[in-house]
Amino acid sequence: MSVIKVENRERLRIITIDNVKKRNALNREGYLALTKALRDADEDESVSVVALTGAGNFYSSGNDIISAMSSTDPPEYVMSVLRDLIRAFYRCRKILVAVVNGPSIGIAATTAILCDVIYAEKDAYFYTPFTALGLCCEGCSSLTFPQIMGKTKASEMLLLNHKMTAEEALRFNVVSEVYTRDEAQTKIWPRIEAFAKLPHKSLIITKGLIQKFDIDALEAANNAEVEALRERTSSEDCIQAAMEFAQRKLKKSSL
Repeated sequence: MSVIKVENRERLRIITIDNVKKRNALNREGYLALTKALRDADEDESVSVVALTGAGNFYSSGNDIISAMSSTDPPEYVMSVLRDLIRAFYRCRKILVAVVNGPSIGIAATTAILCDVIYAEKDAYFYTPFTALGLCCEGCSSLTFPQIMGKTKASEMLLLNHKMTAEEALRFNVVSEVYTRDEAQTKIWPRIEAFAKLPHKSLIITKGLIQKFDIDALEAANNAEVEALRERTSSEDCIQAAMEFAQRKLKKSSL
């Protein structure tokens, strides 16, 4: 059963990552389903706004590392799946709104930042522990993070595994607004539904004119990061870090 759920509210399409038992982690099937959901929304002329969120109290814990460790997929295929997902975000013509309803980790954080507007629940955070896992930045974060939040804060997140709270994200222009859990249904979702009622062509044309990041620069960053990740995932320190992560997860689940 797919972990990606799609709902239509007139011209608003809501894409929900629904894998609550694993804190909305994404395995290969999840990557493919999310890519397809984004592409379908982009091609559907009845859709003006696409909102992404997570089920329960997590936005997404990112890559399902346990599943990835047991995968027999060739590395080239795994990297192409990752590249295509990231590309689906920055090539989407429709308005992308991330409703970050809880922790956003790894690929979930980097792709959320590719969205046009981000709303974050007050207890949410953004966490990119790439170096702790022997990996490197992805999701075009080598480009987007420094441009949005400045080099020092971006380096703290991408190099030193800093966990950015929702309030800090607001201060560093990562999110547009911080909301309480009670405000989700009374304030945030009605606002997004109203966005979807704005003139369709006007939204698309204006987004194209004010494109936050240059598409060619995003493409170059995506390709460079994926190539670096391909090398990292086969390295001894990355494999060791992944094994230690898996052991910690197993230990917690047995308690």
